[in-house]
Amino acid sequence: MLQDDRKSREIRTDGALVYIRLLRVDDAAALLELRLRNLEFLRPWEPRRAGGPPTIESQRAQLRHAEAASDDDTAYHFGVFTPDDRMVGTITLSNVARGAWQNATVGYFIDEAENGKGYATEAIRLAARTAFGELGLHRVQAGVMPRNPGSMRALEKAGFRHEGLSPRYLRINGVWEDHVMFALTQEDVSG
Repeated sequence: MLQDDRKSREIRTDGALVYIRLLRVDDAAALLELRLRNLEFLRPWEPRRAGGPPTIESQRAQLRHAEAASDDDTAYHFGVFTPDDRMVGTITLSNVARGAWQNATVGYFIDEAENGKGYATEAIRLAARTAFGELGLHRVQAGVMPRNPGSMRALEKAGFRHEGLSPRYLRINGVWEDHVMFALTQEDVSG
């Protein structure tokens, strides 16, 4: 667990295709543009959001909440950026549990126009590296709806193992959806 809140806001992990870094309130405009551009693309995969389409104010509020969550060691919200600093997605380590579990749940999306370039796979690898390294976690898990083969493929390419099916796991777009569960532990990546 990170002891210095300011240090947690500086987490950045670089890869060959993309890098991830914790989102900040000053990312609100880029996040709003990304979210608006992908509203229809993401609708089948996300919970219904109250309050209509995102606004700059809602994105600032979300990012203030994200900063507080990282300060509290409960969630880490990262932007996925290309080397030229263009935000192409987000990836989050949420539901951070300490104690005997040392676990987090990973969730992510990549801009529809950027799909198929390997960004999701690399962002997942980078988030796992951050989880096992700087954050000191032991396990990262993910749940994916069976009708989302692209997301499952990205997890498998990132080294996650299939663990089973969780019926009616999350309420997505108003429907309780089954999710295929995947996980990766420190031992999986360290040999």
